[in-house]
Amino acid sequence: MTTPDDRPARRFDEYGPPLRVEGGLRARSTRGAIGQSWWSRRFLEVLESFALGSRLTRGRAYARRGQVIRLDVSPGEVTAEVQGSRPKPYPVRIGLAAYPEKVWRRIEAELAGQAFFSARLLAGDLPAELEGVFAEAGAPLFPERVGELTQRCGCPDFAVPCKHLAATFYLLAEAFDADPFQLLHWRGRSRADLLDRLRSLRGAHPADTPPDALMPNVLMPDAGGAVPVLGAARALAGLPAVDPDEELARFWLSPTPLPDRPPTLATGPELLLRQLGPPGAGIGGPGLAERLRRAYREFGRGEAASPREFGRGEAASPREFGRGEAASER
Repeated sequence: MTTPDDRPARRFDEYGPPLRVEGGLRARSTRGAIGQSWWSRRFLEVLESFALGSRLTRGRAYARRGQVIRLDVSPGEVTAEVQGSRPKPYPVRIGLAAYPEKVWRRIEAELAGQAFFSARLLAGDLPAELEGVFAEAGAPLFPERVGELTQRCGCPDFAVPCKHLAATFYLLAEAFDADPFQLLHWRGRSRADLLDRLRSLRGAHPADTPPDALMPNVLMPDAGGAVPVLGAARALAGLPAVDPDEELARFWLSPTPLPDRPPTLATGPELLLRQLGPPGAGIGGPGLAERLRRAYREFGRGEAASPREFGRGEAASPREFGRGEAASER
């Protein structure tokens, strides 16, 4: 993005309407919200929590008119070309740090150790619980602060995001609908590499994946005669053998002393938000839910955070805390 000093003196609104594009990438959604799957809605929700909601709406018409000519996702960056009012399309780049190999190895080991995740991923699906696995590994799946996103556009508009960046964000969300593994690819791991790694960790061969990977309770020997450790067998591996008669006699005995008071059910701080639908535009829109989610996490850790941390992730005034897409497009 060029600086104001580098731009021509002409007013931006003198450039006129965008040039019509034939064969551009057109958003599938023709009205209302964009994004159908949990990962695309979550991605836009995170962007709106950075107080970008009203700015994003500027690019919705561009996305639906097919002004985005090209969109490519690669580890660490998304590049696009968006046709504006000038003859030459504007180059767009959205950067997000790709995680190093060491982090991905740790995440893949955790995913391979749980049959639920392995089965869903090998079946081509990204479960919502996947976000928690990344968070526990210290590698959030989605950006937590607006500063984690590098937004660059070759247009003369000084607003960030401009209409061309905003249109790219919307088309990127729909790309996540079409192929959810694009989100993981952006973070540094392609679909093929991730699935090959999961098959390797679980001791399965690609050709045998459909029947075996989706049946975590069945243990099949590999070519060398060894039985791969899957599911519950992984947790029980290494425990000493027990006498069935002895265990039957001790069936009703508690293996450990009972506590003085009954245990309480531990629930996550976001349980209430999961039960509610997305907030309406009048009270902040989906971005409000994401800001509340961050606030509950901080309160759950016993730490108080300033209102600025729940706005744009780095800097937002208390007035922006409840602002979503209620503001009309200017």
